[in-house]
Amino acid sequence: MVPRRQEYGVKRSGGARSGSVINFRTTLNSGSVRRSSAVLPSVLTFLVIVASGGLLLMIEKGMLNSMDTPPPRGSGKRLDFIRQAGKHSPGVVDVESQILQEIRNRTIKTVCSQKNMPHSIWSLSPLQRKTLLQHILVNDQYHFLYCYVPKVACSNWKRVLKVLSGALESVDVNIKMDHRSDLLFLSSLKPEEIRYRLKHYFKFMFVREPMERLLSAYRNKFGEIESYQKKYGVEIIKRYRKGRAKDTSVTGDDVTFAEFVRYLLDEDVERMNEHWMPVYNLCQPCAVSYDFIEFVLQRIRAPPYVHFPERQTWYKPVTTETLHYYLCSLPQKLLRELLPKYILDFSLFTYPLPNTTTEHCRH
Repeated sequence: MVPRRQEYGVKRSGGARSGSVINFRTTLNSGSVRRSSAVLPSVLTFLVIVASGGLLLMIEKGMLNSMDTPPPRGSGKRLDFIRQAGKHSPGVVDVESQILQEIRNRTIKTVCSQKNMPHSIWSLSPLQRKTLLQHILVNDQYHFLYCYVPKVACSNWKRVLKVLSGALESVDVNIKMDHRSDLLFLSSLKPEEIRYRLKHYFKFMFVREPMERLLSAYRNKFGEIESYQKKYGVEIIKRYRKGRAKDTSVTGDDVTFAEFVRYLLDEDVERMNEHWMPVYNLCQPCAVSYDFIEFVLQRIRAPPYVHFPERQTWYKPVTTETLHYYLCSLPQKLLRELLPKYILDFSLFTYPLPNTTTEHCRH
């Protein structure tokens, strides 16, 4: 079948500056495997056991709703070191990045192979499928599908798609981003057109450490966006702040992070706002076989004038210190209850659970 439309495409990688590319089907270079053989087996064995055993049982039995958070698996300092080293010398982290990608590959493959997990978009519930299709952007000219995740450089990727379609002159044009116009979503296509693209197009997505993404959404939406303050902030304050239930003067511009977390605990993950909905629910990595290539823009053969835009000057990055402050200031009971809602994001994408022990927080 010939694709119905022609639209967009993508240039250099480094891609999402605040996220990381997920490789679901790439295999390791044999030389790299040999050099890393002492590290890889034990880590993979541990992750596969966790993914295929206890985690899946808890998901299947619905036990995650009431479970306590497992003890921290480290501070993530090793990955921070790898990311920092890579900024200056990409060759230094080549082996480590490949190991990380292979761990993610095998973890995802193991988890998604379980009988209770979705194996195609057509096995999803209507609500799940609607959410997924509304988050996959299509480019027929360069034959790729991009599942966008809010707070993971998705605005910049949308700019790239608009440039490739001719709807935008340059990614550097200083205009307010329209997240709907001049973009083709998979949800707008017919079932047979969707099947064709899922089978034949290059598919990619980006992820970000779950709590970092959550904090970024909180600071942006409740600290800067009036519409979110009015729609969500007012409701949160009236619901969770004592004595404010009927206060008509509430503006919603001073929601605390703890109040935001309490709100999330009462939310159904499948009906959350996309800015804090788990990545698993947005992009359904078990139902869609995402591909990976290190240099996405080169992989789809985007024209050389298209490049990934620089970070916006107004953007306030979530630093390690900032995340440490917010998580350590949060009542630990709330954090223990929150993590299970994002456990698939932590587990599938192999992010360590946050370390908020008293000793760690003291520093």
